[in-house]
Amino acid sequence: MTSHQCEVVLIGCGAPNRGMGWYHGEQLLKGKCPSAKLRHVVEPWFLSEAGSKGPGGPEFMEYKKKCESEHGVQFWTSVKDLPAVEDGVKRLALISGRTADNPRLLKEAIDAGCSTIYLEKPGAPTVSELEEMRDTAKAAGVAVLMGYNKNVCKFVTRAREYQAEHGGHITFVSNNSYENTPESLGECFERNAEGMLKNMAIHELALLVSFYDVTVENIESVTADKEFSSCQTLKGPSGKEFTDFNKIKFTIKTKTGKEVSVAADRCGGNTSYATVEIDGKEVFRHEMPDEEDMANVKQLEAEYPGAMPYFFVQDPDYITVKERVAAFCANGTEPKGVATIDTAVETLRVAEFLTPTMQKELL
Repeated sequence: MTSHQCEVVLIGCGAPNRGMGWYHGEQLLKGKCPSAKLRHVVEPWFLSEAGSKGPGGPEFMEYKKKCESEHGVQFWTSVKDLPAVEDGVKRLALISGRTADNPRLLKEAIDAGCSTIYLEKPGAPTVSELEEMRDTAKAAGVAVLMGYNKNVCKFVTRAREYQAEHGGHITFVSNNSYENTPESLGECFERNAEGMLKNMAIHELALLVSFYDVTVENIESVTADKEFSSCQTLKGPSGKEFTDFNKIKFTIKTKTGKEVSVAADRCGGNTSYATVEIDGKEVFRHEMPDEEDMANVKQLEAEYPGAMPYFFVQDPDYITVKERVAAFCANGTEPKGVATIDTAVETLRVAEFLTPTMQKELL
């Protein structure tokens, strides 16, 4: 570890090929974020007796052995077990666990000497919890930056640049590749019980908050595209029923005169994109992945067979956000374009406002 690096504590690794935390760790171990060095992994479940023997457990234990022997990474069952920060070292916590655990994990990370925290979206289950987390970090002098990678990604940047130069109406489109069956969507609804607007589409809401003046107080109107949108009540694997959108499209107009649209489809495929329309005609579109990205995607598919496809599609953007956060932690470099916890609070407020509003229109 060099003087220009911060040490990273990865909190919430998850299973190899499945967990977002695991993929963050892989990028760090491969040296793709030069300002960061992965030193510690906190993983309560897979380091427990039940977790180590359950689904994904044996694979995780093999991963642990490899990280320890090849990279000197230390593994812990709790943040509270971490050793004290060494003199002159800046410690960054990358929290990628269950959303419901984040309020506790953030406080523990601050107590463990982390001066900067990278927090995965949406940050907390509710606005009030996220506001309390923000205030706790502020009182401790700890910066909290968010893993909203679309704020810095290529297709968003290029669409925004085109709109700034030519005008027109912009739409951000997010797709996932779940099977369009009650069983597949029911599992998705239960696993992401916070709902689509707090999970899959939260990245797009962060764009609206960051770049289009969208706040709850500044929303003049919200119009759902009823022909495109669908809200269902389905049973998850537990047998419980969950109500959520399997696809949604809406347009927001603000009181300050801006207008922007979002579409999200659980079963729409692996391509996300942004379009700009002028007089109802599409004049610009940029997709993720584009041709430039596909070579990297194919290489990663070969390197990590069976891993979640969206890891590969968004790989460059995960690197960009982590490196900017790590450079800020290690050297004080401005994390350009990276969303703060203040942005996250407003984004979650917008999600909590929109969910019942859209459900009322569609149910």
